[in-house]
Amino acid sequence: MAFPKPGLFCFATNTRSYQESSGVTIDDTSLPEKNTSSRKFSQKPKTLVTKLRKKLAEEYLHYLSERDARKILIADLNELRYQREDMSLAQSPGVWGEDPVKLTLALKMVRQDLTRTQMELNTMKANFGDVVPRRDFEMQEKTNKDLQEQVLVGRQGRMGSYGWAGTGDQSPYPQLECLKADYEEVCKEHEILLQLHMSTLKERDQFHSELQEIQSTSTPRPVWIKCEHVVAGGPERWHMLAEGKNSDQLVDVLLEEIGEGLLREKNFFPGLGFGEHIPPFLRFDGVVENKKPTKKEVVKLIRDFWKERLAEDQKEKFSDFFFNFLEHHFGPDDAMAWAYTIFENIKLFHSNEVMSQFYAVLMGKIKESVYIKEKETVAQLLKEMTNTDSQNEGYITIEQLSTVLKSIFPVKKDERMQELMEAAGWHPDISNSDFIKYSSLFLEDEEGQGTPFIQKLWEQYTAEKDEYLQDLKQELGLELNDKVNLVKVREALMNIDPSLDKLTLKKYLSYAFQLTELPEEGDEMEQEIVASVQSALEQLHMSDTRRIGPREAEPTS
Repeated sequence: MAFPKPGLFCFATNTRSYQESSGVTIDDTSLPEKNTSSRKFSQKPKTLVTKLRKKLAEEYLHYLSERDARKILIADLNELRYQREDMSLAQSPGVWGEDPVKLTLALKMVRQDLTRTQMELNTMKANFGDVVPRRDFEMQEKTNKDLQEQVLVGRQGRMGSYGWAGTGDQSPYPQLECLKADYEEVCKEHEILLQLHMSTLKERDQFHSELQEIQSTSTPRPVWIKCEHVVAGGPERWHMLAEGKNSDQLVDVLLEEIGEGLLREKNFFPGLGFGEHIPPFLRFDGVVENKKPTKKEVVKLIRDFWKERLAEDQKEKFSDFFFNFLEHHFGPDDAMAWAYTIFENIKLFHSNEVMSQFYAVLMGKIKESVYIKEKETVAQLLKEMTNTDSQNEGYITIEQLSTVLKSIFPVKKDERMQELMEAAGWHPDISNSDFIKYSSLFLEDEEGQGTPFIQKLWEQYTAEKDEYLQDLKQELGLELNDKVNLVKVREALMNIDPSLDKLTLKKYLSYAFQLTELPEEGDEMEQEIVASVQSALEQLHMSDTRRIGPREAEPTS
């Protein structure tokens, strides 16, 4: 960078200092010309300095750009030198001086060789792509033979079942055939399981929707404890009535208590007339007196009736025998009043086993043979337990009780057998060697209420009959309104209960078609005996129908 000459600055400074030191006061206005010339002289160096500074700045910028360009050029030269050195190192000594035409021709020939080799490689892949080396093939063949020997040793029993053992024309790979059969069987089972899975999913979705519907529409459960202050007898009697009952049964108990009060308020019953739909023992015009017996008295009358009925040959119609019984005990004048009184009581008390069974038989809902068979079963149970009690002490063990039940009910399911054992007093905390008083299982109170064991017997009999008839309906494969002949019902009964003897089968067919005599098996008349499915099932439900033996098991895999 250039600076002004020091002499000029020094000169001006020295002159100004000189004038100030001389002490002489000079008036500028008296020296106009001299001042003008001195100002001009002083302005020239300033202009020169400014120009020099501007030029110096331009030169400095030019210098900077030249310096940067030089550095870039040096870097480019170095890069070119490095590339040249790399190329020289990579180039083989013998090729560096070769003729370019020769090199081009050589490159063309190499490319043709590459194309031909590629075509041959593709052909080899297409022709021998699936071929394995001989060494791998021999190893796999040896492994296969070892596996076949192992399967053959482990499946000798299975091969015998297929008829391969000891035959002259055995398959070269019998174990392979066995495995194929197993595979096909597993595939069939898998398809069956898939179908079961789909049906289970549908049932689950259906049950879920039903549950949601029930949850949205169901009402809160009633607080049954409120009834203990309303029912006659107070809390103690209510707890006795409600013990072991569900909500539906508790509703029946409550209705019976209400109906009993209303029944006692009635002094007379209106006669039902002489219509054909009126039972014979109730056909009367006018009013009859309400005798207002207690529940115990009604139960006692029914028991006395059954004793006389069972003592007779039972040829007389049940309703006529009932009315004759009343005439014999109360006279012809009071027989009708007692008939209405007993009818109203047994119609009301559904929860009483004695009354409900008598009402069902009297109204034709079940046949008399059902009640008789049930009583015979109870008597047989008591007899077997008594015979088991060798010491005549009135006690048998839990194991002996189970043995007696299995001998009397050989086709009863395990879960129902468990229910009977629990109703008899068994629970998991007691052992099989513990004793139970078997006579207490058959007691009835004065109002005809049986023990839980007897009640469970009747409930299971009814449930098993319903299941039996449902199996019969499914076997028939018809709607309730469809007609069915005797031959098809016989075949269906034998399919669902193969243990049926001819006498029992004939009895069931007589029940279903309401016939006293059946044509011989194979007679053409059998095809002409028809009835609706609903009518046949209803008649069988009214009769003493039960399974004789187990149904044939479905073929298992």
